[in-house]
Amino acid sequence: MKTKTILSLFIAALTLPTPISTAIAEEKKSVHEFSVKDINGKDVDLSKYKGKTLLIVNVASKCGATPQYENLVALQKTFKKKGLLVLGFPANNYGKQEPGTNDQIKEFCSSTYQVDFPMFAKVSVKGGDQAPLFKFLTTADNPDRKGDIGWNFEKFLISKDGKLLRRFKTGVKPDSPEVIAAVEEAVK
Repeated sequence: MKTKTILSLFIAALTLPTPISTAIAEEKKSVHEFSVKDINGKDVDLSKYKGKTLLIVNVASKCGATPQYENLVALQKTFKKKGLLVLGFPANNYGKQEPGTNDQIKEFCSSTYQVDFPMFAKVSVKGGDQAPLFKFLTTADNPDRKGDIGWNFEKFLISKDGKLLRRFKTGVKPDSPEVIAAVEEAVK
């Protein structure tokens, strides 16, 4: 009898309409409540970035927007002393434009664009296997929009207390007046 009850509960749990990662993302109120893996596979608690302004970007090595790495490095260099930190999250969701391993991505970023900002392990930024952090980012209130990420190099500007301030589409480059103005306001 107990086996049937346990089996029934297990089956019911598997058929819940909301995936566990979605439920977890919806309960979170701040980026600082998430833990992710860095590009070397080590756990990183994002609370370590409390007090910093963050620009979280889903990146890819073989995309027409890949040269934005150069702008991201320059943006961080310009605003680093004021507390800006860019965080790169490789994703292979769009056109399979991030096919490499974490080691290959790390090598490409450092040798091609001299990326010196934190890079994280490859994640999924949309779909059923969407990383909880990106579920949070795509559903959090902001003045721009909610919903799925449209393509590689979408940018999420995060306040010092971990809230989503702004969201910029791929076509809005990191050195655009719109991004610069938002970063200047956020680092005050």
